[in-house]
Amino acid sequence: MSLLTVRDIHTYYGESHILEGVSLSVDRGEVVALVGRNGVGKTTTLRSILQLSPPRSGRVTFDGSELTGLDTHAVAQAGIGWIPEDRRIFDQLTVAENLRVALPPSTETADGLSVAYETFPALQEHQDRDGGDLSGGQQQMLAVARGLIGDNELLLIDEPSEGLAPLIVERVGRALARAAESSTILLVEQNLGLALDLADRFYVLDTGKIVDSGSTAGLSADSDRFRRYVSA
Repeated sequence: MSLLTVRDIHTYYGESHILEGVSLSVDRGEVVALVGRNGVGKTTTLRSILQLSPPRSGRVTFDGSELTGLDTHAVAQAGIGWIPEDRRIFDQLTVAENLRVALPPSTETADGLSVAYETFPALQEHQDRDGGDLSGGQQQMLAVARGLIGDNELLLIDEPSEGLAPLIVERVGRALARAAESSTILLVEQNLGLALDLADRFYVLDTGKIVDSGSTAGLSADSDRFRRYVSA
């Protein structure tokens, strides 16, 4: 049984039909990439799973339990973490304080911080700096670290490379690869090379529909398979 199953969901913003029968699955321990151009519904898919933009029809199940129609806080409590594109860190809190806020009550603070700092050593160097004073790459690392220490079975990660310099993208990519060793991840990413490097499988989304899917093995970012739907 898949850890996450999305089955034939239709999601609207007002009267605009954004997702038109999207279906996908993520098995425990996998990294699955959802790729496509801007504006085709990738973020809406994550929001639909989280019930932030509830589908009008279709089903979302997690570890065998129905998520459709639940409040978003109940989805989070079920074990799904979200790392949004806009990061949503607390600018006025230090790095360490941002991390402590994300820790579940059952986790010892020292243990949680240790996991974050082992994954992102740069955060330990800046643990006393306010989140708002960090660079874009450091803020992204902090956002990912908060998701990792949140005791989540599944992480939904939205565009982790967005707006970052190539060197920082490489560092974030290495950290995500390390995180994937112990986490199940559904990754939305427009950087196709990064997505294929990290993911075991992929789905291509175009104008609200899944148009291709498969294993990432042997595929590259310049494959003809992706040009029609992913290239600008």
